[in-house]
Amino acid sequence: MADDEVKAELERLRAENERLKNRQTRGVSLKVSEKGGVSVYGLGRFPVTLYKEQWARLLD
Repeated sequence: MADDEVKAELERLRAENERLKNRQTRGVSLKVSEKGGVSVYGLGRFPVTLYKEQWARLLD
């Protein structure tokens, strides 16, 4: 690869990295499943899903 090609690729990757960082600024959201589980999104990499009994135990 030529020097200018490497610089162009580096700049493209930096721009893509910045775009991906900005996209991750979503807040916390909730979703209720058909079976009654409540999923909390945005706390970590994976959602946390708990059912009624589990929420009651957690909040008591």
